Amino acid sequence: MPIQALTQYLPGFTFLDGAPAWGLLGLRLIWGVILINYSFPMVKNPLHWMEREGQSSGFPSLLQALGALTIFGGGIAMIAGFLTPLAALGLSGAMIIAFTLHLLNGTPFVKTAPDAPGESYDTSLLYLAIALLFMFLGSGTFSLDYWLFG
Repeated sequence: MPIQALTQYLPGFTFLDGAPAWGLLGLRLIWGVILINYSFPMVKNPLHWMEREGQSSGFPSLLQALGALTIFGGGIAMIAGFLTPLAALGLSGAMIIAFTLHLLNGTPFVKTAPDAPGESYDTSLLYLAIALLFMFLGSGTFSLDYWLFG
């Protein structure tokens, strides 16, 4: 597939340069590493990573695998700054699903204490906000996107 066919999916923005580009690079690197570390156990057991204590989650295995690969691949794409808006779109979808599942399970917004047992959905919302930022701002000039399409 020619590069020009891929560029039609990138929004028509200008690549941020200077201090904003450094800020985007820092956020991309940190968030990309977090996403890879977070999703690595999912990728090791892609069809059943949502099971808890041997009980089925009721979520289809194929969708579990797609979610694991989306988050893992999205982390790699963020680090490289490659097709960043598309990767961020996929990550936004994954975070919306995570947020929705937390709400349906009655998970609180934040834990009562940082070391309290259980889950909260504040991280899902934060990751959704970061994904939306990259979807609309792009990756900046320190990225493969800029070298290929800028």
